[in-house]
Amino acid sequence: MQKLRRARRKKALTNYKKRIAMLKGGLARVVVRKSNRAINVQIAEYDSTGDKVVTSANSRELKAFGWEPRSNIPTAYLTGLLLAKKAKDMKGKELILDIGLYRPMKGSVIFAAAKGSVDGGINIISSIEIDAKRLSGSHIADYSIKGDALAKASKSQFTAYAKAKFDISRMTEKFEEVKKKILSG
Repeated sequence: MQKLRRARRKKALTNYKKRIAMLKGGLARVVVRKSNRAINVQIAEYDSTGDKVVTSANSRELKAFGWEPRSNIPTAYLTGLLLAKKAKDMKGKELILDIGLYRPMKGSVIFAAAKGSVDGGINIISSIEIDAKRLSGSHIADYSIKGDALAKASKSQFTAYAKAKFDISRMTEKFEEVKKKILSG
């Protein structure tokens, strides 16, 4: 066990000091993990045989609601909202935010996912600060309009959205549509 612990720390997979501090509280955790292509949000509870995932949401599930998932702030918020919708039995319970080895930066994708969970009704014990304008993706839409003037930047940065026929300039409207679908459905 000790060798495994050192190996996971050496590979920068687990910070055991932080993990033990979280587990001492005895509360379930909202675990947020981000990759270059997706955002995964889970509710996990400690068990001596290993953590048990109660429920999870992945940003790829947002395609069913008409959203083109990328690893950005609006996608993280909607994924957190989807998790809250799935976790009906966890509403009212206190949970803690587990960001793993990510550095806590105000307004980051990690906190956008947590904000979505909180807005969906999950009670996370943490101070989450994020700009409401950035949650809807208006900063991405504004940048894409500026990027159209700079054709090279626009083509290279938003190619995936163009292939999916997702109009970035209408991102805020699409965000509100998908948010309503998640909350109503």
